[in-house]
Amino acid sequence: MESIIGIYIFILGLLIGSFLNVCIYRIPRGESISYPPSHCTSCGKKIKRYDLIPVISWIFLKGKCRNCGEKISIRYALVELITAVLFILTYFQYGYSIYLVKYLILIPFLIVIAMIDYDTMEVYATTTWLAIAVGIISLGVNLYLGEPVIDYIYGGLLGAGIIIFIILISKLILGTEGMGWGDVEICGLCGLFLGFKLTFVMIFFSFIIGGVIGVYLLKVKKKNGRSEMAFGPSIIMATLFMIIWGDKILNWYLDTFYKY
Repeated sequence: MESIIGIYIFILGLLIGSFLNVCIYRIPRGESISYPPSHCTSCGKKIKRYDLIPVISWIFLKGKCRNCGEKISIRYALVELITAVLFILTYFQYGYSIYLVKYLILIPFLIVIAMIDYDTMEVYATTTWLAIAVGIISLGVNLYLGEPVIDYIYGGLLGAGIIIFIILISKLILGTEGMGWGDVEICGLCGLFLGFKLTFVMIFFSFIIGGVIGVYLLKVKKKNGRSEMAFGPSIIMATLFMIIWGDKILNWYLDTFYKY
C-alpha cells in the first residue's frame, strides 16, 4: 500500500513540476500563469494535451516542438523530474503527517523561487510572501494540534537576521551589500519551515553550496571575482537537503559528539 501511495505522490510531483515550468517562465515576464494555455514560446502554437505529459512527452518529441521543430530545453523535463523525486523522498521521510503536507506545499514554492532567481537575479515578493503566508498558516495548524511553534518562529528570525547582519557588515566594511534583500526573504521563509536548529545547519550548508557554485563559475564559466551570483538557489538547495536529511545529520552529530 505504501508503495502505491508513493507512486501516486511521484506522479503528483511530475504534474506539479509541469505547472512550475509555466510559473518559472511567466512570472518574470509579468504574464498570467493560467492564461493563455501552454504554448510553444517560439511559434506560439497551443501545445496539445498529449504533448504535455511530464518528462515522457519531452522524450518522445526528442526535445523539439511538434509544430515548428524548435528545441525544447531539457530543463523543463528536469524540473518535472526533480519535483517528483523531492516529493517521493519527502513522503518516505515523513509518512502521513502534517509535516508531509507542509513540505509538499513548500517545495514547489522553493523550486520556482530558486529557478527565477537563477535566471534573473531577482526574487519576486509575490512568491516569497505567499509562501511565508503558508508558513504562518502551518504554524496555526501546529498550534491547534497542541505542538510548540516558537522554535519555527525563532528559525524564521534567525534565517532573516543572519542575512541582514551580513548585508549590514558588508555595506559597512566593503561599501556594498554583498547579498540581496531578496535573500533575507528566502532565508527567513526557509527558517520558518525548518525551525531554529535546522536553520543553523541550513545556513552553514548554503554557504558551502554557494562556495562550490562560485568556484565552478570562476573555473569553468570563466567568471571574474566581481561577477554577481544568485545566492537564493544555494539557500534553497540547502533547505531541501535539510527537509529530507536534516534530522539525520543532527542526530548523528549529537550521538557522535554528545554521547556522554
